[in-house]
Amino acid sequence: MELESGSAPLYLQKPWLKLYPEEIPAEIEIPEVSLCDLFDQAAQKWKDRTALVFYGTKISYGELKEKVERFANALADLGIKKGDRVALLLVNSPQYYISFYGVLKVGAIVVPVSTVYVSPEIRYQLEDSGAESIICMDFLYESFKKTEVQMKNVIITSIADYLPAKMKLRERSVLRDEYQRMALPSPDLYEQKGYYRFQELIRKYPPEPFKIELDPKEDLVALPYTGGTTGVPKGVMITHHNCVAAIKQMRAFRPFWEDGKEVQVGYMPYYHIGGQLGAVMGAMATGDTVVVITTPDLDSIIDAIIDYKATFFGGAPSIFELLKIYKRTSRVNWKKMKLITTGADAIHESTFLDWQRRTGTTLHDFYGMTETTGTAIAVPPGQTRTGSIGIPLPSTMAAVLDPDRDEFVPAGEIGEITVKGPQICKGYWNKPEATKECEAILYGERWWRTGDLGRMDEEGRFYIYDRKRDLIKYKGLRVYAREVEEVLRLHPKIKEVGVVGVKDIAVGENVKAYVVLQSDARGKVSEADIAAYCKDKLAHYKIPKIIEFVGEIPKTDVGKVSRRELREIGEV
Repeated sequence: MELESGSAPLYLQKPWLKLYPEEIPAEIEIPEVSLCDLFDQAAQKWKDRTALVFYGTKISYGELKEKVERFANALADLGIKKGDRVALLLVNSPQYYISFYGVLKVGAIVVPVSTVYVSPEIRYQLEDSGAESIICMDFLYESFKKTEVQMKNVIITSIADYLPAKMKLRERSVLRDEYQRMALPSPDLYEQKGYYRFQELIRKYPPEPFKIELDPKEDLVALPYTGGTTGVPKGVMITHHNCVAAIKQMRAFRPFWEDGKEVQVGYMPYYHIGGQLGAVMGAMATGDTVVVITTPDLDSIIDAIIDYKATFFGGAPSIFELLKIYKRTSRVNWKKMKLITTGADAIHESTFLDWQRRTGTTLHDFYGMTETTGTAIAVPPGQTRTGSIGIPLPSTMAAVLDPDRDEFVPAGEIGEITVKGPQICKGYWNKPEATKECEAILYGERWWRTGDLGRMDEEGRFYIYDRKRDLIKYKGLRVYAREVEEVLRLHPKIKEVGVVGVKDIAVGENVKAYVVLQSDARGKVSEADIAAYCKDKLAHYKIPKIIEFVGEIPKTDVGKVSRRELREIGEV
């Protein structure tokens, strides 16, 4: 393909740069340093500043660095070395930070494991990554034990270790309902070889700086696993350079950010790239104070914002859907926030508008994925446009390609969003074919196919329609599940909805909607009523042919509609 053909020049000319505020640079320099270096620099510069607040317990940057160094020395003495994989089965807590940076200090690789996974899912991740050590919350130990995976080192910690004295008796209330029924390991366990108490290791080893030579572009920080919505989860190889790039890109895109002065709430799960990038990596590089919340109930979030005067708040659309109708949301002066962002999933227009009406503030979309270290495209402050996820970050290229060929599609047309930049991962762990499937080679350079279908307008703003795997084909016509969901969500009697395609030999796929009605509408609204509601709002082929009322919509652990589970329900 010649450079002049099609609309390729428009993407390559970066039309979005005209939308950049004057103070945001088009390109930034990414220093050749490790994530450990950024943490050490921050800990030195702001050693007396509070790094973490955990239900009243405050830990300064200096104290945190000391604990990290002690833990790194302990890990090294246990035989953990550069390149080893260490699993973290931990809820949001100070232990997550100590473990995360302690593992990196010895040159090992973090394998973050979802705390809501059941044993077979945990086992798959441990075996696929080849992890031989695990750091585990005591109330999650039983889930690990049931995997029957043998580990060289099992380090166990308790949430109570960093709770203030007055909170230790209320430990269960901190964990809320999610973990209260979990059984704790027997004290006899620590008499076995390879089992250790986290706090004893911290106390036993000296806080001497632990340094190891790292190649930022080659050495990995983490192997987070994708959610497995298309089948078997894959470990994403994220390097130190990827992480440093993502942090610097975010910082450049927020010129109003003041290093060493911001406060954020760390409630998104740290095993997810969103929580990890924002609160564990980014915050610890720019001197933020993070108010750490173990389980994200609305009261804890609101209290943290008020008590510690948070300057930034971000989360998946699901949290704003809950907050917009919560009575205590009005206690927060949201207009004092420097920025409120939403990401990890597409935000529905109704959520966006309802939030604006309730709080008088605007949600700024932020788009990324695990494979892009959580960053790629974002809305500049004050430039929100309904439906748009924003424009590429500094030093990032984005384009829309034919889903099946390495070719650009014209601006305005729908294709697969593809990105290029220093934050793009190395690929999938031990899965070269899966990596190759996601790579596009354009003019000799490597781009990453996101799997998201969208378009770019003439000004350079990007819009998302659906995941490529969620596209429904009815008699050869394309139906975007999200578009149908948007219409149904505006129905006053519908509380939640999920849309998928159901195989039908006659038409290819039928559109099926799983609907949760408002409590006062149950038994009063029929399938025919909903189909009739769609008649003047959707083309005839987009109107759901099958409507099923359900009690709840299955969600992923960050609140996305799990269309994989909906499809599985339909196949039973």
